[in-house]
Amino acid sequence: MSTDVNTQFHNERTALMQAMGTTRRDDGTHTATVGYDRGEVIGKDGLDTTLGSAALYTTTPAWHGLGNVIPGGISDVDDVIALAGLGFDVERVPALYRWGEELRQHDGRFHTVRSDTGASLGVVGAKYRPIQNREGFGFLQELVRDSGVIWESAGALRGGRKVFISIRLPKNVTVDADGIADEVIPFIAVINSHDGHSPFQCVTTPWRPICANTERFAVRDAYTRWVVRHTASATQRVMEARRTLKLSVSYYDKWAAEETALARTDMALDDFHKVIADLWPVDDDAKDRTKNVAAKRVEHLDAIFATETQRVGRTAYAAERAVTDYLDHIAPRRPGKTMTEELARATALLEGTDDETKSRAHQRLMLIRR
Repeated sequence: MSTDVNTQFHNERTALMQAMGTTRRDDGTHTATVGYDRGEVIGKDGLDTTLGSAALYTTTPAWHGLGNVIPGGISDVDDVIALAGLGFDVERVPALYRWGEELRQHDGRFHTVRSDTGASLGVVGAKYRPIQNREGFGFLQELVRDSGVIWESAGALRGGRKVFISIRLPKNVTVDADGIADEVIPFIAVINSHDGHSPFQCVTTPWRPICANTERFAVRDAYTRWVVRHTASATQRVMEARRTLKLSVSYYDKWAAEETALARTDMALDDFHKVIADLWPVDDDAKDRTKNVAAKRVEHLDAIFATETQRVGRTAYAAERAVTDYLDHIAPRRPGKTMTEELARATALLEGTDDETKSRAHQRLMLIRR
C-alpha cells in the first residue's frame, strides 16, 4: 500500500468543507454558511495575495482550489518562481521613528521590505541578511536536473513573510518491505522567512507544501533538517546544501528503518495502556468525572488499536496510528458559544491543535523499541 499524506490531507479538508456547509472568502478563510454556526471561521490557508491572486505554483490541485496548477510540473526554477509569485527581492532598510518634528533612526534595527511593493515584512537586527528567493531556491536546480525530478510546489505566505518550494525525490521509501509494505512518497521542501522569525530550512518530508498548514506539517514531520541563519555567511552555507541534499535518499532510508522497527515491535495491550497513561496522565486523587473521561478514552483507543492490528499487526506502528486516529476523529472538543463540537473538531484538524501530542506519542513508542 502507498501513503501519500498530501492526498489524504486534500480529501480530508475537502470533505470537512463540504460536510459543514462552508464557503471560502477572499482572505482565505472558510466560514460556515448554515445553521447557528453561520459566519464561524474554521480555517485559513495563509497564501499571499499581494499581487491580486494566490502566490502558489503546484503540480496537483490543492484543497483550497487556489494557485497556478501545472499538471506534470515544470523543470525550470525561474518559471516556477514566476508562477509562484516569488519574483521579488527583499531589501533591508533602516527602521525610523518620529520624535516630535524629527525623524530618527532606531540604531541596530532594520525593516525587511519587498522590492516590488515596498511592504514591510518584519523588523530585524544589524546582523540579519536576507536570503533572496532566487538564491535560496535556485541551488535545487542541480538536483532537479541530475535526478530527473520536477518542482512540485512553490509559494508565499502571509504577504511574502514566508516562502517555500518543494521537489519530489525519484525514489519512494517503504516501511517494513517484507511485512506491511507501507510505501511513503518523499519530498524535499525549502522554507525561508523574510520577517526575522525563523531560519532558512531544508527538510526531507512526506509533505508537499501548498498552504500554511502543509508548510507547518512539512517542518513538523521532517525526517532530517538543515538550517541556515540569516547572517553574512548565509549564502555560502546555502550553497553547501547541494552536497547535503544529495544524501536525502539515504536519510529517508534511515527514517524508513525507524518506522520499520515500530512495525516490527510487538505491542501488548498493557504496554499500549502505559503509553496512553503517559500521554494523558490522571492523578490517583482525580475527581470521578476525570477518571470516567479517562476510562472512556482508553475504551475508544482500544477499539481503534484492535482495528489497526487487523491491518498491520499488534505493533507499535498500529499504536501510533490509533493515537492519531483518536485525536483526529474521536477526542471530545469544547466548542465555543457559537460552535458545534463537529465544527470545533474541524478547527482543531485545520490548525494542528494535537500536533504536540502526536509527536510525543511517536517518541514514546520509539523508546519502547529502544
